[in-house]
Amino acid sequence: MSEEKIFVNGMIAKRHPNAPDFVKASLSLKMSELIEFARQHHKDGWLNIQIKESKGGKYYAELDTWEPSQAPQQQAPQQQPEPATVDFDDDIPF
Repeated sequence: MSEEKIFVNGMIAKRHPNAPDFVKASLSLKMSELIEFARQHHKDGWLNIQIKESKGGKYYAELDTWEPSQAPQQQAPQQQPEPATVDFDDDIPF
């Protein structure tokens, strides 16, 4: 992954050390910067952002630029196995 990181302008993610475990991060949004960033980077009205943790333990917001490399492939229908045939003309001892 050699793509350049695009940090989200106008969004700060923080983890408060005294927050309960179920609170993963708090977001602060500076609307004027975030709106301009969203206008520049949205795709079909959506802005995908990932909250990540740096090596130093701080959280940050990064634009998610992932796109599928090709159209999804349709799976071939699975073939049903042929039913087993039983030969009842065997020499059955009873």
